Amino acid sequence: MPVKAQKKDTWKHVRRKLWKSRYLYLMLLIPLVYFFIFKYGSIGWLAIAFKNFNAKAGLWKSKWVGVKYFEMFLNDPYFFTVLKNTIFISLWSLVFYFPVPIILALMINEVKGTKKKKFVQTVTYLPYFISTVVVCNLAMYIFATDGIINDVVVKVFGGTATSFMSDPNWFRPIYVITEIWQQAGWGSIIYLAALSGVDQDLYEAASIDGASRWKQVLHISIPGIAPIISIQFLLTMGRMLNVGYEKILLLYTGATYSTADIISTYVYRRGLIDANYSYGAAISIFQAVFSLILICIANKAADKIGATSLW
Repeated sequence: MPVKAQKKDTWKHVRRKLWKSRYLYLMLLIPLVYFFIFKYGSIGWLAIAFKNFNAKAGLWKSKWVGVKYFEMFLNDPYFFTVLKNTIFISLWSLVFYFPVPIILALMINEVKGTKKKKFVQTVTYLPYFISTVVVCNLAMYIFATDGIINDVVVKVFGGTATSFMSDPNWFRPIYVITEIWQQAGWGSIIYLAALSGVDQDLYEAASIDGASRWKQVLHISIPGIAPIISIQFLLTMGRMLNVGYEKILLLYTGATYSTADIISTYVYRRGLIDANYSYGAAISIFQAVFSLILICIANKAADKIGATSLW
């Protein structure tokens, strides 16, 4: 067959496949448009971090000030407080939250019977679909001075009520507890998918050799999902400074600023509430650069110890 005719047949086959899956591609178009508009399309606006942005003058006519706002942030007496809080909350999440989806996935994988497994999965996934506002209101109700926990402490154990929500020392535990309850089930999906790809013959061979279920999990299941764990860990490291501000905004109060106020909430107050857009953009760029450095360091460390790296 001539090359020209072969190419024509190939393009015809491609067009037929594209037309057959046209609705799937249309569905894919929605997230692509979102990313192009709100992620890539907004990159040019980061230039306001280097300008004294004036909405009336616009981006191009605003006065160029160089790294003025970066210096302002680094010299701000509050800089180390928000940086420390951001890192501490991220470390708390890394230590207490990160292992939970892995353990949950391993436990669900051990559940016998399809119906039982589906029930457990449904129960653990449901909190993810509850609005963050509802989750925070539940947390406030449970941890309030006259809430469920204090009722039990006072009425059952005869203790004294504690004001959890206005105590800076309790903010991080409450944040991590709500994060585990809401996100762990959904986070376990990727590990369950990885476990489904582990060769079942390995379990049968181990069982014949007399290995217990615990040893099978230790020597087959965990090594089987180790590459996914490594990648997820690296991605978590890259997000250390990008702690979700929505839940913190809903949970913190003026009394808990000392441990709860993070970079994202600081940007929200200074950049949006105070309408200092240039300062907010400068802090956001600082976050992005710092996160890139962290993920590069973590990736290099993973490569050195022989774990799966991102590149």
